[in-house]
Amino acid sequence: MSKHIRAFQPRAIFFAGLDPAAAVPYFRPMARPDPALLDPARYPFSRPIDPRFGDLDVNAHVNNVAIASFFEDVRVRFSQANGFKTSSSGLPTMVASVAIEYLGEAYYPDALEVHSAIERLGRTSHTIVQLIVQGTTTVAFARSVMVAVGDAGPAVLSEDFVRNAQTWMLRP
Repeated sequence: MSKHIRAFQPRAIFFAGLDPAAAVPYFRPMARPDPALLDPARYPFSRPIDPRFGDLDVNAHVNNVAIASFFEDVRVRFSQANGFKTSSSGLPTMVASVAIEYLGEAYYPDALEVHSAIERLGRTSHTIVQLIVQGTTTVAFARSVMVAVGDAGPAVLSEDFVRNAQTWMLRP
């Protein structure tokens, strides 16, 4: 075999790392969200989403990329509903991070329900948690950190936003 052509070698891709001491791949179990975060009743906002046929993968499941786009769409609708634009003195927000845990499979054509809540308020940011369910199946959980941005970078959340956000917090 040519030194320029490598034979295919399976690699540890999902939930894997490289053990620096042994220089070999290792697997670690995927962390699951706190079960209390998987209760739709704790979320003050929800919207149905109908998956499209084009959202399916080759296994006839709703594709993970489509799930991520459902989270995005409802996160924007949630921000509109909770009045961030009107209570933030016009400051735009940026997504600082998004973490998605895929917990179950979703199927076409049944509707999905996307639930959203503010989990935490910081000085310049707030954290949104979201849950997607289809019937009795928990499909995915997401946590997004949103940062208010001014001319000089991160900006302090307005008092109006912090006060208004209490209505949209994750319920106990």
